[in-house]
Amino acid sequence: MTRTIPVHPRPRRTARRKTKQQIAIVGVLRGKKEFWSATQIYNELRTQGSTVGLATVYRTLAVLAAEGELDALQHPGTTETLYRACGDLDHHHHLTCRECGLTVEVKAPEIEAFARSVAAGNGFGDVDHTLEITGTCPSCATP
Repeated sequence: MTRTIPVHPRPRRTARRKTKQQIAIVGVLRGKKEFWSATQIYNELRTQGSTVGLATVYRTLAVLAAEGELDALQHPGTTETLYRACGDLDHHHHLTCRECGLTVEVKAPEIEAFARSVAAGNGFGDVDHTLEITGTCPSCATP
């Protein structure tokens, strides 16, 4: 069973000018429902005629993920991080198909209440958390 692990929590966005590489990468991911690897993004950029190098794609993805522009997940047992442009900028979680990678953004107020309660019960404040749920989507579950 594959379980996705969030690479880092979604930070607050900061306003700054985007590079052409950042714009191109977000453009590739915008509207996609699944997470993509750096290599997949690089190949798509090359198909579109971009001359950006693979190392630049990796560096740019790391910056965009650290700034909260992209969500990043890493599958256990691999060193590969997968990326996705999130449609929802507010705190949310992901339900991801372990077969095809289809991802649905979900809000879960009961999880938020639970996280606050557990933290407060242990004397913690300024709480942040991540929750990734995996399963099999209807398309992959159909034989």
